[in-house]
Amino acid sequence: MTWLNKKESAAMRNSGVLMHISSLPSPYGIGTLGKAARDFVDFLEAAGQTFWQTLPICPTSYGDSPYQSCSTYAGNPYFIDLDLLREEGLLEKEDYEGISWEIRTDQVDYGILYRERFDVLGKAARRFRHRIRESGHTGDGISTLKEAYETFCRENGFWLDDFALFMTIKNLNGGKAWTEWDSALRNREKEALELVRARQEGEIAFWKILQFFFFRQWKALHNYCAGKNIRIIGDMPFYVALDSVDVWARPDLFLLDEERIPIEVAGVPPDGFSETGQLWGNPVYRWEEHKKTGYSWWIQKIGYLCREYDILRIDHFRGFDSYYTVKYGSEDARGGAWRPGPGYALFEALKKSRGDLPIIAEDLGYTTESVRKLLKDTGFPGMKILQFGFDERDEGSSDHLPHQYPVHCVAYTGTHDNDTLCGWLEHADPGDVACARDYLRLEGAKEPHWDMIKALYATAAETVIVQTQDLLGLDSESRMNTPSTMGGNWCWRLCQGDLNKELAEKLRHITSLYDRMNRS
Repeated sequence: MTWLNKKESAAMRNSGVLMHISSLPSPYGIGTLGKAARDFVDFLEAAGQTFWQTLPICPTSYGDSPYQSCSTYAGNPYFIDLDLLREEGLLEKEDYEGISWEIRTDQVDYGILYRERFDVLGKAARRFRHRIRESGHTGDGISTLKEAYETFCRENGFWLDDFALFMTIKNLNGGKAWTEWDSALRNREKEALELVRARQEGEIAFWKILQFFFFRQWKALHNYCAGKNIRIIGDMPFYVALDSVDVWARPDLFLLDEERIPIEVAGVPPDGFSETGQLWGNPVYRWEEHKKTGYSWWIQKIGYLCREYDILRIDHFRGFDSYYTVKYGSEDARGGAWRPGPGYALFEALKKSRGDLPIIAEDLGYTTESVRKLLKDTGFPGMKILQFGFDERDEGSSDHLPHQYPVHCVAYTGTHDNDTLCGWLEHADPGDVACARDYLRLEGAKEPHWDMIKALYATAAETVIVQTQDLLGLDSESRMNTPSTMGGNWCWRLCQGDLNKELAEKLRHITSLYDRMNRS
């Protein structure tokens, strides 16, 4: 199984850049799907790149993490471009240009977005509803828009209806988690849900319209990428958040008690990186229930995401082999246990239903022979992280040394959970840094981060992905996320003009030098 086109050689070399949509420059507080996104695609094209890798594009909730979303399927309303809505006549400049969207241009302020964004989007949604109510004969522009909206709602009803209802009830409850709702709503009693649908038709429509706005803009951006021969690598978290429509709508698929409270939750055991491990808190799956359905929930989800992206990275892939759980209510991740996952049976069912899908397996962390076998059986490329090759705390560090990389893998300077290269050189264990400097011949280097990028490009790995922060030589203040910490994460943003012509030419030279130019 390969995620390269059949016409392409399995040994074809290529490269790309990792940057989340939230990190794009914008005068309105956060990156969006508009002009700045297209400018970034133009930069990638000029630099000879093949891939744009993003983080999950779903809505964020508590902690602002895209890996803790209220929905697997929905798009993040913050990414809806306001200027594009204005061009469609759904907003006026004065609706949003007078708002103070940010305190710092290089940081997302999620508090401001939460307070201000939905009021602006509400104005656009009301104008949209008025417009389609006034639609005339079939074939005029408004009727075409109405038909597009109705088609969207119909084709996505399998997730959209529950999502809009979930968000409506959540707002009626002041944003409380669904586990704190009235029992009739928490347990999805039919009469209670029908009453909400009857009384809150406008609010339910609002959430559907926002998703229509998002995916209309997303599709346009995706098409723009295709026109520039840039492919999007998306991301799918292994777990879903407890406070999500995914769990509320299908509690039978998760390890919950009779009150729909988790029995066990996910995490990572103590290791060289953390004495107490990582307590993620996500509900874990009832794999026996998934097996009974032929893994239909997974097949639908993975198939959907592979349609929205060109290639799908699956986070925490090792969880399909075995996963670590601790008792719900634990203070940390000590004292947990490993549980068996579904193994290859899930991917066998996926392949039978959807054929060969373009997937990257995030196989980082504690790996075993059974995890390696599962990766081999699926045929998916795994991941290598340059920084990990020099980290003595990681038992598998030698696998991440550049001379060990197989052809069939995706190699990174770092992921969203890593420090930047410059930050790592400054703050990592001195012994690890000394090893890296010796191995990579960095002594006396004026721009050591570029020498590290070159070393990655020179490897046998068929695909190399570099963080935008590393292209810019930024320090630790610009890292995207520090695991097991709260506050200050997921906020980093580009400033206007950071990705200039000179940087594109420099990256293009390296890309050509190491035979990774986009050949599409």
